[in-house]
Parts: sequence; structure tokens; C-alpha cells
Amino acid sequence: MSWTRVFVLSLLTTLLILTFSSVVENAAVRDDTKPANPRGAARQVFMPESDASNFFKRRTRRSTRYYELVAEQRVKIAASEHRREYNEEQRNEYENYAEEDRDEVNERSRETNEQLREYNYDGLYPRYYWFH
Repeated sequence: MSWTRVFVLSLLTTLLILTFSSVVENAAVRDDTKPANPRGAARQVFMPESDASNFFKRRTRRSTRYYELVAEQRVKIAASEHRREYNEEQRNEYENYAEEDRDEVNERSRETNEQLREYNYDGLYPRYYWFH
């Protein structure tokens, strides 16, 4: 039985609040200066469609500074890419040169060792002399 009383009281309270809220015209903001023409207030808030469209067109256009920055970034990126390719090419050329140089040095030392062996070995004696 007590829950029905709580329910009825809450309904009455809600109904009372709704009744008084429709009577109150503007409780949050006090408006002492009412415009003489209610259309004037609308004119201050709203603008013609052509003006609004021009406003948004102007706002969406990017500035020339933006395009300058983008162009500078592209130039920097292209220069860094070019530099990277050049350095990679130089590194590859140096690696090839170093490999060929090592091969040549190894070949010369091998030939020199063979010549020394042939010079020191006459076929009669072993290459290494054993002293007793």
C-alpha cells in the first residue's frame, strides 16, 4: 500500500512541475531589450544563403602559405631521396672496388708465393731442410 502512495505523490509532483514550467516564459535569461521587430533578431542570427555559401567557400580555401609549405616539403623529400640514392650508389661502388682490390692483392700474393716456391725448390731436395 505504501508503494502506491509514493507512486501517486511522484506523479502529482511531476504534474505540478510541468504545469508551472509552461507558465514561466524565460527563467534563465532576462531580456530587457526586446527588439521592436522580431524579424530583426532573426536577421542578426541568420544570413542569406549566398552569403553563407561565400563564407564557407572562403573558409575552406587554403592559404598560399600552406601550398608553399607543401611545395617546400616535396622539394626536401625529393632532395633527401636523391641524396640517399647517391650515397647508396657510392657505397655499392666502393664495395665493388674494395672487393676487386682484395681479389687482386690475393692473386698477386698467391703468384709471388708460387714463384718463391719454384725458385727455392729445384726438385732435388725437399722444400724444407731438416738439420740433424
